[in-house]
Amino acid sequence: MRQVAELAGVAVKTVSRVINGEPNVAPETARRVLDAARSLDYQPDLHAGNLRRSDRRTRTLGLLVSSVDNPFAGAVHRAIEDAAVGRGVAVFASSLDDDPDREREAVAAFLRRRVDGLILTTASENQAYLEPELRRGTPIVFIDREPSGIEADAVASDNFGGAARAAEHLLARGHRRFAYLGDLHSIQTARERRRGFLEALGHGGVPVDDVAVIEDLHDSERAREALLRLLDGPNPPTAVFSSQNLVTVGALHALRRRGRHRDTALVGFDDVELADLLEPGVTVMAQHPEDLGRTAAERVFARLDGDTSPPRRVVVSTTLITRGSGEIPPPPGQSTRP
Repeated sequence: MRQVAELAGVAVKTVSRVINGEPNVAPETARRVLDAARSLDYQPDLHAGNLRRSDRRTRTLGLLVSSVDNPFAGAVHRAIEDAAVGRGVAVFASSLDDDPDREREAVAAFLRRRVDGLILTTASENQAYLEPELRRGTPIVFIDREPSGIEADAVASDNFGGAARAAEHLLARGHRRFAYLGDLHSIQTARERRRGFLEALGHGGVPVDDVAVIEDLHDSERAREALLRLLDGPNPPTAVFSSQNLVTVGALHALRRRGRHRDTALVGFDDVELADLLEPGVTVMAQHPEDLGRTAAERVFARLDGDTSPPRRVVVSTTLITRGSGEIPPPPGQSTRP
């Protein structure tokens, strides 16, 4: 705060009044203070009065996940908390909702509280805005989605490889007429799953133009409506790949609504609650959110403990779980490309 005051040519008390939004500060003075704060990457320290430890740590982490009501994000959160509690560290968690503005707001809120490290799932196209925090020494680990515009630790599932394996699994059953139901195209993991699925189909002799690709299905209802349209069309798919757990739920509703759940194959990316209790059970390429969360926590604590090695990219493998829906063969006479 003293540095901001010196750069703006004002008293420290004036800086405090501007930062805290107090009245009776001339607009020109406030502008100079805010400009100085931005140029110095200044963040107000909400804990300054309470920090007495020599390491200046708050024993807290900031965790940003896609949505706390998504079971996948909940499992990631729990794994990170389990790793943190043994070190006496609290985890502040916030939902991203795949909104870039909300991402920046949440990160700013974490930094105002002087968290010791950040574990982030992001939605913005570029995370270079976090570079000042890395220069300060704040450990940042990206989870589930890899960063752009910045070099930092990242932990993610094998999205490309898992989606490719799902395609190969369906191809081996004789399918040639496919539908791909994808999450938001702006999400890096969604693009990787689309790329992996379509490339594997291409290697299997299925032209990409023959695949019904529908994206930007961010919830179960949109996925249900999209698949219903395909099932009601003149050339419905014999096999469906749903690239996200909520999309899989919507696909299941559509298949059952049309009575097609026993003759249309379905493979989902990421597991679905009670998937093994349905008839047929739901075949999935399962992610391992517990491993993702534990690995991300290990990376952020390693950085806090002094690890200065180059940024690491950790890829966690996915697992094919066959339960029945992905093993349904195409109807007789439909195992060749139309």
